[in-house]
Amino acid sequence: MTELAQNDVTVTEGAAKRIAFLMQQEGADAKLRIEVQGGGCSGFSYGFRFDTEVNDDDLIIEREDAVVLIDETSLQFLGGAQIDYVEDLMAAAFRIDNPNASSACGCGTSFAI
Repeated sequence: MTELAQNDVTVTEGAAKRIAFLMQQEGADAKLRIEVQGGGCSGFSYGFRFDTEVNDDDLIIEREDAVVLIDETSLQFLGGAQIDYVEDLMAAAFRIDNPNASSACGCGTSFAI
């Protein structure tokens, strides 16, 4: 297992706390999988889901009680990214600060390279 950073993908403390809380709600074997998929208003979109399977090519990021999985293909688009969780008066959501993105949509869930 890889801890905190490989290809410089990091998980903030706030994101780790929220992921750990959500993992408890999902069940003992649940891990948060982050994927990059084609589509969205800017070309690519981020996908978040819980998964109980760990693939051989997954990057596994552990911080505190949180576990994040990123597949090898998605990792190509996420190198250097920071995964954060933000709460404000308008919304609470995961935010990915991705240095590979040349632009992003207003909602923050899709991006272009």
